[in-house]
Parts: sequence; structure tokens; C-alpha cells
Amino acid sequence: MEKLNSIEQYELLKKSERVIFMFTADWCPDCRVIEPILPRIEVDYPEYEFISVDRDEFIDLCGELDIFGIPSFVAFHEGVEVGRFVSKDRKTQDEIEGFINSLSN
Repeated sequence: MEKLNSIEQYELLKKSERVIFMFTADWCPDCRVIEPILPRIEVDYPEYEFISVDRDEFIDLCGELDIFGIPSFVAFHEGVEVGRFVSKDRKTQDEIEGFINSLSN
């Protein structure tokens, strides 16, 4: 999964056709739990670009987007937020896939 490197990159990427930002941190145990399933999810949903956002590096962006729990996912389509899976709870593969599937409805 590509890592976000700058706010300018975020602004550009969110205008993509389909992009999902995953907010995470190195110290987050729930983030580490889902890490092994993420490559499979990326393969299963090639229509989306997946971008990893380090919460600690982009704390202002997290505040702007109301991301107060991680891991969390926010999806954009051509600059418009189309969905979010944001909470402090641990996420399962089924829940993440359910979130992604709900975006096409």
C-alpha cells in the first residue's frame, strides 16, 4: 500500500476516480492485526487506489476529517467523500470488505 507523503499529495489523490485512505499508526495494535489482510483486499478491489496515512505524521488532516480512532478508512470519488468506516474498534476483513462493497451502491 502506498504511503501518503504530503498534504499536497492528499489533495491530488482525493480527486482520483476512486481512492481509499487508511488511517493508521505504527503503535496501533488493531492496525497491525489487519495489516496481513490488506494486500489481499487491494488485489480484490483493483478499481480502488489504497493509500496509507500515518496518523502521527498527519494529525492536522485527521482532525480536519474527524478521524479520532484508528484504523479508519475514508473513500473519495473525484474529490467527494463517498464513505467512511471510522471508529476506534478493531476491524475485520469482512467489515472492511463490507464497507468497500457499500461504496458501489
